[in-house]
Amino acid sequence: MSNLICRSEYEEQITKSRDSRMEWWRDSRFGMFIHLGLYSVYGKHEWAMAMENWPIEEYAKFADGFLPKEGCCREWAKLAKKAGMKYMVLTTRHHEGFSLWDSKVNPFNSVNYGAKRDIVREFVDACHEFDLKVGFYSSMMDWRHPDAGRCAFDQEARIRFTQYIKDLNRELMENYGKIDILWYDIACPMESHEGWDSLGLNQMVRSLQPDIIINNRTHLPEDFQTPEGHTGPAGRDWEACMTFNGISWGYLDSKRVQPYSHTPQQILRMLYEVTKEGGNLLLNIGPRADGSIPDEAILPLELVGKWINEHDGFVYGKKDAKRITYHGTSNVTFEGNKAYVWNFFWPEQDHTIYIAGIQNQLLKASFLKTETAIEFEQDEYRITLKNLPDCEEDQLMGITMICLEFDGEVQYWGSGWNRHATRYPQINNGDIYHK
Repeated sequence: MSNLICRSEYEEQITKSRDSRMEWWRDSRFGMFIHLGLYSVYGKHEWAMAMENWPIEEYAKFADGFLPKEGCCREWAKLAKKAGMKYMVLTTRHHEGFSLWDSKVNPFNSVNYGAKRDIVREFVDACHEFDLKVGFYSSMMDWRHPDAGRCAFDQEARIRFTQYIKDLNRELMENYGKIDILWYDIACPMESHEGWDSLGLNQMVRSLQPDIIINNRTHLPEDFQTPEGHTGPAGRDWEACMTFNGISWGYLDSKRVQPYSHTPQQILRMLYEVTKEGGNLLLNIGPRADGSIPDEAILPLELVGKWINEHDGFVYGKKDAKRITYHGTSNVTFEGNKAYVWNFFWPEQDHTIYIAGIQNQLLKASFLKTETAIEFEQDEYRITLKNLPDCEEDQLMGITMICLEFDGEVQYWGSGWNRHATRYPQINNGDIYHK
């Protein structure tokens, strides 16, 4: 793509190569987001510079305290690997305008200030060491740049600022070997891809990194959607990006943020939510200013990784976007002739699980982890898994996986009262709505 082409031609080209470029990503399901910047020194929120209206010169003083220790990137990668994650994405430059690499375009960077080191280089090396795919977060916004605001209405400012953004991304694409993901953020203040010259920007990126995948935050759809703060599907390849505490992407005091932080069970629940809809989970941690991992993130991620490993990497790979809810505590994902029951709350009273809505003949039911057989019955209404153990089969997390094997690719026609006119005739005549 050395010569610029129009949008339709560009999108036709990347569509042709998308399946091959996205294959590893679609199978990965789970990645680590790293938010590290001057906000890590301040310890409040990654948007603090703007939201608290800091003078540029005053906020820049936090650069003196930006001192990630050597080896911190290895610690992140080691934990990501242990958690069962397959890729990492680092904020190479957040909206505050501080670059974490040896940038010739932006002298306000981690080589000239603070740590006096190229953190991006260390990050890339750590990803390679732990066999993780490399992702670069790159903001389209820059609160320090004099043209960042006026570019929306000043043509000359727009030309200067979009060239600045293009030059920054060129450095990232040229100087660190193969990059797997480019994760743009905040295409503001321009309201269209034409304003950003996103076609020119992304064609430049792809000319340097032909296998790269790009998210949708330059006002072009590109390769995948990035819903933020929720795990709802986006209708195409998608990735839910989530904070670890629902408050901040950057570092917050571990002791105070602990009550808000995700438990291992909540993380697995998020993995279920994205897995059932064919999406990915990009879960964030915000390291301290010294690069160390916040205490509240370590054990939950280690336990999640252990669970994934004990269940033979079950979360990886694309699952069909189907869901069954039968008694509010279990759900099912599908893959070929198998259905996988995610049981989040053990049926201690009757030791029975009911599954409605599957037409196929059930051949075998077993615990995924141990392959221990489970007794079952099947009639026209539902499958009954019976005589289950007294306690949760999975003692690590309490989230038990059951594998159901059928006589063919699973045919699911839905469950619930609206599917049972013969069993609940009063529902179909509207009586239920008047009670």
